[in-house]
Amino acid sequence: MEKRGAPPAPAPRGPVLHIMVVGFHHKKGCQVEFSYPPLKPGEGHDSHSLPEEWKYLPFLALPDGAHNYQEDTVFFHLPPRCGDRTTVYGVSCYRQIEAKALKVRQADITRETVQKSVCVLSQLPLYGLLQAKLQLITHAYFEEKDFTQISILKELYDHMNTSLGSTLLEGSQAYLGLSPRDLVLHFRHKVLILFKLILLEKKVLFYISPVNRLVGALMTVLSLFPGMIEHGLTDCSQYRPRKSISEDAGLQENTPWLDDYVSVSAAANSNTNLGMGKGGRKMAGNHSLEGQKANMPFSQSEKTCNGAQSSSGTVQRLKVPSRTSPASSESDWETLDPSILEESNLKEGEHKNTASEQAENLPSKGMSSESLPITVQPQANTGHTVLVPGLVSGLEEDQYGMPLAIFTKGYLCLPYMALQQHHLLSDVTVRGFVAGATNILFRQQKHLSDAIVEIEDAHVQIHDPELRKILNPTTADLRFADYLVKHVTENRDDVFLDGTGWEGGDEWIRAQFSVYLHALLAAVLQPDNEKTLSDFGTAFVAAWKNTHNYRVWNSNKHSALAEVNASHPFQGQYSVSDVKLRLSHSVQNSDRGKKIGNVMVSTSRNVVQTGKAVGQSVGGAFTSAKSAMSSWFSTFTHSAQSLGD
Repeated sequence: MEKRGAPPAPAPRGPVLHIMVVGFHHKKGCQVEFSYPPLKPGEGHDSHSLPEEWKYLPFLALPDGAHNYQEDTVFFHLPPRCGDRTTVYGVSCYRQIEAKALKVRQADITRETVQKSVCVLSQLPLYGLLQAKLQLITHAYFEEKDFTQISILKELYDHMNTSLGSTLLEGSQAYLGLSPRDLVLHFRHKVLILFKLILLEKKVLFYISPVNRLVGALMTVLSLFPGMIEHGLTDCSQYRPRKSISEDAGLQENTPWLDDYVSVSAAANSNTNLGMGKGGRKMAGNHSLEGQKANMPFSQSEKTCNGAQSSSGTVQRLKVPSRTSPASSESDWETLDPSILEESNLKEGEHKNTASEQAENLPSKGMSSESLPITVQPQANTGHTVLVPGLVSGLEEDQYGMPLAIFTKGYLCLPYMALQQHHLLSDVTVRGFVAGATNILFRQQKHLSDAIVEIEDAHVQIHDPELRKILNPTTADLRFADYLVKHVTENRDDVFLDGTGWEGGDEWIRAQFSVYLHALLAAVLQPDNEKTLSDFGTAFVAAWKNTHNYRVWNSNKHSALAEVNASHPFQGQYSVSDVKLRLSHSVQNSDRGKKIGNVMVSTSRNVVQTGKAVGQSVGGAFTSAKSAMSSWFSTFTHSAQSLGD
């Protein structure tokens, strides 16, 4: 390994920030053994020190219980190292090897097996693509049987930064390795329940081991949301690492954490206009830090995150509503009101004009790209999606407002959670989460989540009876889910399909969920829409309208939705087949139905076994009687012949 004080590596030229090796030390536990470039400026490649924001990194890259498996893959998210709300996407490939097989055995290797992970930290959510490249390199690295040979890792860093780019997000590369087809085959009708759970921003915990099955299922569910994987996770890991108990006690009173702020740049703040648009909707300038960062080269962005002075201007932070309890915390987080920014600006004396005066000052023609209104205009069909950054969500949105701002403002997406992050489940600054865990301690504490998804059994356990009622699928929903299941199962054995074809394939399933979500959004905008919305579930729609992502979406205008059919894709009259669907769903999902089903299976099995036993008994008796009859008849015939003689 290289020594401390080695010359610093060049600044990142692409999306990959670091290539690392994480190992298990028999005394120190999980630790970073190598990093290129170094995690901290001025440190050597073999430094074990970590940035405070990434203190959980070793436990994420080398997962709990990894020793039970020969190899595994982990997807994980890290918080940004600055306040620009940009998630760092991690992919780790784990392997273990017998210590006696090593050509060079270092002094600190005292166990019979050596466990290490090769990890990539990226600014792009290309999970499957990174995994495919990393698995090959990890295999080659272990085949060397000499972990001091790190040149292959440096070559990987250079190769990835020259071959990967943000343009890969425009195609299907972002979905590599994520199969909705397998998800529907496994969860069947429950896939729609998972979809709606996340729309409602509930606390959802996925559970299974090993980790690759866990992160695969969780990220596949998220891939059903249009644009979510590509552009919807940039703010999904805003959490603070836990410090000491004494520091936690006085946290909210003494420390202005990044989670408690909305970040906008000073330049954006000075040019932002807040006013009223057509239809009484509030309009705001498009100056978000995300928008500026979108045009920032990777190296400049990383330089900013490492603490260097940003060239885009001083960052000002505006406080969100105060929180006094977990209950009020959730309420405050879910309250979206752009006037928070407006009030803060007025208090600071930066904008003295009233809303009406500002509206008059909005230019009607020739508006520059730096002051685009939040309202999304319909885009020309040029063969690819045109994305527009927005101030409210901070995400790159299309003309329909996709992706929805679900994973923002304290709603976390953690594909894998280490045991050291357990405190996040009860953190008052965390509004909700979609998280994955392999440790049974997470599953046992049911009071910390709204739903537990046991992937092995395809079981979705929802604790609150009221939430179960809200998520109870409507007749139209059951038709939709049944339509998916039938198309997937009917083509299951098609060797030419294999998940890559259209109807019943992965892209086809994503397209169906896209149609479903767009129809829901279009229906919400219609007047006198009670009957239409009842097909999606009246209680569900009412609950969804109280979520943060709906309020963000509804704060904008999306004229393109006028061309979308504003009704459930499977609306229609009730029929006998619907009765069968409802009965089947009830039996499969209710506790009473499961008990009845188990009893029926048990009874059926017993009847079959009893029938076989009775058949054997009757058959045996019949055979005995037949033998006795044959014997008697033979004796009788012999006696008759004797009398004749």
